[in-house]
Amino acid sequence: MAATKVGSCRSFAVVALVWLGLISIGTKQVQGSVHEYENAEFTETGNAFLLYGGSEGLFVNAPNNHGGVANGKSFINFDSSLTLTRTAESAGKITTQGSQVPVEAVIFELSDKDNFGYSFDDGMEKSICCTKDLAAIRGCEVGKIIFQREADNSEWPKSITTYFVGSETTARFKADSVPIPRTGMYTLYFVFCEPDLQGTTLSGKTVWKNPGGYLPGRMTPYLSFYGIMSLAYLALGLVWFIQYTRYWKDILQLQNCITAVIALGMSEMALWYFDYSNFNATGKRPIGITIWAVTFGAVKKTVSRLLILVVSMGYGVVLPTLGGLTSKVVLLGVTYFLAAELLDVMENVGTVNDASGSARLFLVLPVAVLDAFFILWIFTSLSRTLEKLQARRRFAKLELYRKFTNTLAIAVIAAVMWIGYELYFKATDKLSERWETAWVIPAFWIVFTYLILVTICFLWAPSQNSTRYAYSEELGDADDEEEAQALTAGGPLVEIEKGLVKPEKNRKPVNTDVFSLDDDGPEEDKRE
Repeated sequence: MAATKVGSCRSFAVVALVWLGLISIGTKQVQGSVHEYENAEFTETGNAFLLYGGSEGLFVNAPNNHGGVANGKSFINFDSSLTLTRTAESAGKITTQGSQVPVEAVIFELSDKDNFGYSFDDGMEKSICCTKDLAAIRGCEVGKIIFQREADNSEWPKSITTYFVGSETTARFKADSVPIPRTGMYTLYFVFCEPDLQGTTLSGKTVWKNPGGYLPGRMTPYLSFYGIMSLAYLALGLVWFIQYTRYWKDILQLQNCITAVIALGMSEMALWYFDYSNFNATGKRPIGITIWAVTFGAVKKTVSRLLILVVSMGYGVVLPTLGGLTSKVVLLGVTYFLAAELLDVMENVGTVNDASGSARLFLVLPVAVLDAFFILWIFTSLSRTLEKLQARRRFAKLELYRKFTNTLAIAVIAAVMWIGYELYFKATDKLSERWETAWVIPAFWIVFTYLILVTICFLWAPSQNSTRYAYSEELGDADDEEEAQALTAGGPLVEIEKGLVKPEKNRKPVNTDVFSLDDDGPEEDKRE
């Protein structure tokens, strides 16, 4: 019967392969640090029309003897293809007025955000464009943007202007390179003040570069981080593989699933490193590589949670089968995988700007609710499993599960504390002013997951006595005393009060297929 059943690890592997096959169709490249605009439209804001051009953390130029992209230079390039297009109706109206109409590209650092526009004392909406009345007050030029230059740098904030001339329907920005004067979060806006230009669109691209390459400032630390995590997973995998090959005859399906999680983690970290390395070198982010990395991560998260849940239920230790719970566990896993996949795709695929958006909240909520449900189910199941082991006097297994429970309890406390800090961080950094340290937030969860996996690997490491973890139908009190001995003690004989007794006596064959999910177990266990 076990040979005909499909375990949960195998099921999710099939689901992952199918999903990866589907999303790989039509793979193409998405511009990363190269910000592209394809018929982008301006939005009316107050008395101006704005088009958001991008926002990235940029480091000041650094001396560097290397060539290539890591040349120590930091800049924003305006490509020669950057073209504005207005409607024929707009061109006709403005031609009759006999004037040239300016469109400005304004680059400013976050600390200069209050130097734009004019705020009225009576609470009226800020004026971005200069009017005749404001010209008398501020001395600004009518029809242009109001902003104040920095005291120590008369060129910043930076303004690059182009004009619609005569009856022409297009205007082109000159190719230009803007060096970065200091480290900060820089934002680009395209702005015009003439209402008759409504309907104007922008096409072309700008290229943003940091001293070490094309990675946006907030993403720059991830290149080194994923390199280190790739080595960490490799080290864990080597240690686990050595133990796995030494005791391969005694391997449980539970340990096979742990092996799968390690392999998924190694693949995920390697893919992320390759993704960021390619992004940094070319300024382009291959959507296929990113989605593969995201999907490996979603599968790993799902299998890890299901693994902890099923172990907490005591499957293969207290229960020979999950019975009617099998379909519910699989349904929860599939639901979590889809929610995690959608969230990670939204956060990573095609990401261009460093500024955080609010749209992710819609997808964060389902993942948070499912995580809470996992935690509740896991600890409820652990409580029942501990009670059963205590009642049946399976003291060695009881000790193992107590260590497992303590580990999870500490992990949950640490997770809750970090979530509180994360909420505080995001609530007090709505404008991404602390962009240089924002990478630590997601990096913590990656390290946190790795440490939990290391702990599980330590508790369930392959050994010559691995099969003693598995469920068996014991007969007699002698076997109850036998379980009190350490699972790692080894040997064919077990010491009890009445002498040495061979454990093979009075014991039915051990079921080592911990994740077979066989529905043909005893009726009593199915009701658990």
